[in-house]
Amino acid sequence: MLLIENGIRVEAVVTRPDKRRGRGSETSPSPVKATAARFNIPCFDSIDAVLAHLHNQDSLVGVTGVVVAYGRILKDPLISLIPLVNLHFSLLPRWRGAAPVERAILCGDATTGSSIMQIEEGLDTGGVYAVEEVDIFSHESADELRSRLGVVGSHQLVQLLRYGFPQPAPQKGEPVHAEKISPVELQIHWSQPAINAQRQVRVGGAFTYFRNARVKVLDARVHNDDAENTVDTSFATGAIVQLRKEGVVVQTSNGQLLVSQVQAESKKPMLARDWANGLRVAVGDHFEFVTSSPNKDVS
Repeated sequence: MLLIENGIRVEAVVTRPDKRRGRGSETSPSPVKATAARFNIPCFDSIDAVLAHLHNQDSLVGVTGVVVAYGRILKDPLISLIPLVNLHFSLLPRWRGAAPVERAILCGDATTGSSIMQIEEGLDTGGVYAVEEVDIFSHESADELRSRLGVVGSHQLVQLLRYGFPQPAPQKGEPVHAEKISPVELQIHWSQPAINAQRQVRVGGAFTYFRNARVKVLDARVHNDDAENTVDTSFATGAIVQLRKEGVVVQTSNGQLLVSQVQAESKKPMLARDWANGLRVAVGDHFEFVTSSPNKDVS
């Protein structure tokens, strides 16, 4: 959208095919496809289709391909046909790969960035045209951080497409790979520090178990107790040590976690205190860590 608003001509768009939503048979387009339709921009669901479209226009001269979260490694002949640049949300070469935002949060990085890089056949190995460092706020989610980086990256792209690309600078430093987050990594280990659990929640999809039922943790923060509401630190890890109007306070190996919003199996998101009241949760009850899922995933 920002490219169009700034007068950058978009010849065509490639995005994922329409997906079925809900339980019906109807499909809906991706946000990218919906935006393209608003501006009468040709939209395709494969690289081959868009290349055929551009060839039918008789020339690829002056065309630059911009890649954002495409999720696949691009190869020849595409790389040889047109210049390709990638908007990547990290300070390369740290966090090359599929999940740079999530990995930065899980590892407690203080900063990340938006990098515009040259595409080559390696995984995020190309030279960098522009980079802007961005602070990671202590409580923001991966979606919130990704949105901020998207705004930064869009402005970078506008400037480069309008005024030209400089010579790309080789990446410097030790490469770190950002593998896709696996479900196993999102189960909260109560035997680890509270800050680790908070980071899992910020990534999205964090979960735990209570009375053998899986519970998603949608919002939680490290709990800094005050003088009027002291917590007995002799509780075992995973124990609920306090019930507050803000949520439930859970003991970890280092500090407590205030869980404020959850989603039980087959239920809608709810305040953690309402969840606790409905189940008659008491101080001393435990969240559990299990090595295999006793029930199906929360939908």
